[in-house]
Amino acid sequence: MPRRMNPREARRMMQRMGMNMGGLDNVEEVIIRTNSKEIIIEQPDVSILEMQGQKIFQIIGGKIDERATEIKVPKFSVSEEDVMLVADQTGKSLEEAKKALEECEGDLAKAILLLQS
Repeated sequence: MPRRMNPREARRMMQRMGMNMGGLDNVEEVIIRTNSKEIIIEQPDVSILEMQGQKIFQIIGGKIDERATEIKVPKFSVSEEDVMLVADQTGKSLEEAKKALEECEGDLAKAILLLQS
């Protein structure tokens, strides 16, 4: 039967291996965000294990609440080369070409047709 390790020995062994364990006091909530939901853990116990420059957070207990969130689509970015190409093809200004590209979400052919009509 394996011998049970004393907590003091365990701490010493962890220190020899370069591991440090601590905790956070008075944590009110932990929020985990994904692109589709938020997980809120209220009044959790949080432990931190530091090893080789990395931190590992362990979250235990607490009331768990899940909420759906909106999927945030990043604003479309238009390159200067595309703006210049559309402006050259249509004879319009760079500002008009950029606006058309943003409306067409970067589709060059649609932007050119939009400005020519």
